[in-house]
Amino acid sequence: MKSREELFRCFPEGPDWDTGWEGVERHFCIQKFAEGMRGTPQDPVWHGEGDVWTHTKMVCEALSAMEAFRALPRRQRQELFLAALLHDAGKIRCTRVEDGRLRAPRHGAAGAHMARELLWRELGMAGTPELQNFRETVCTLIRYHMEPIHLGENEDRRKLIQIAAAGELAEDFRISLLCLLSRADAMGRLAEDTAELAERAAFTEILAEELGCLEGPKAFSSPYAQRAYLKGKLAWPEGELYDDTWGEVVLMCGLPGTGKDTWIREHYPGLPVVSLDEIRREMKISPAESQGPVAAEARERARAYLRARQPFVWNATSLTPELRRKNTELFEAYKASVRIVFLETGWKEGLRRNRERGHADSSQTVPEGSIVRVLEKLTPPERQEAQQVEWRST
Repeated sequence: MKSREELFRCFPEGPDWDTGWEGVERHFCIQKFAEGMRGTPQDPVWHGEGDVWTHTKMVCEALSAMEAFRALPRRQRQELFLAALLHDAGKIRCTRVEDGRLRAPRHGAAGAHMARELLWRELGMAGTPELQNFRETVCTLIRYHMEPIHLGENEDRRKLIQIAAAGELAEDFRISLLCLLSRADAMGRLAEDTAELAERAAFTEILAEELGCLEGPKAFSSPYAQRAYLKGKLAWPEGELYDDTWGEVVLMCGLPGTGKDTWIREHYPGLPVVSLDEIRREMKISPAESQGPVAAEARERARAYLRARQPFVWNATSLTPELRRKNTELFEAYKASVRIVFLETGWKEGLRRNRERGHADSSQTVPEGSIVRVLEKLTPPERQEAQQVEWRST
């Protein structure tokens, strides 16, 4: 896409490794973020440089000066630099005064949501495995950019292995990249603790190498053991557990218009389906009404299959970790193995499919504004959420 390439041409490249800041700040996708960050102050104790955009530019310059950054393949440099450019965008929404100090709690997660919507809608980074991988590598780096500093202090091995597992789905993601971003974040400030925080990130890099998850996910003896360890039910990642599950429940996940029904027909033709859309039609409840009765009926049907040890498909949008967790906990309580399948398509293609679906049945059309709102909420499933997790493009 032209706008995407225009932005990437402003990113630092050899031999001079200069950033084209004028082009970056003029780019229509970055302009509104830059304006928002300029207007967002920071605690002067930790950020003597001032506002978030000033800090962001300092982080990007610190990153582009690193030999480790310059040695990366071009695609990974683009992913990492874009993550640096947007790493603190969440502070626009999250900054507040607490106990007389400026703070921005959970700004990494908020920034990941903001970046995902920007990359998906405005830069067309959705609908193919390559674009999905690029986008979610950037979003994962943004979400966890503070973690190497904390992990380097408390040596939380399980958390580090859990974050590294993101590389099974966003295949470009590496703890080594995350530590580079975290070091640049520490150095791109005016504060007394820049060296200390950079050292913590460097220690996390050493810890990840010792654990075998610096350049890729940690290896486990089985998906069952991996799920148990990441949930905190297995003490050591090298441990083994007997898999006492009887069969698999498939939990679908994705925006409206991504082809979940078609996917189920093609990949699980013999399995019964608990479909929230179908239950809504049966109960004559519109998507705008209270969904409590629909959810209750769906879970009761699921329990019937679980009691009978009958594998089935749960077909709903399932866009947030909280919604997915309620269902995976139910399924696993009955000793079922869970596979989460996340589907996505390009933004324009998804809207087209949604309109076409409405031609056959107007009640099945989801207003475009509603799709925008659910994209804002979307968090693709992470590796630790189930025994098996798949991301697919349709």
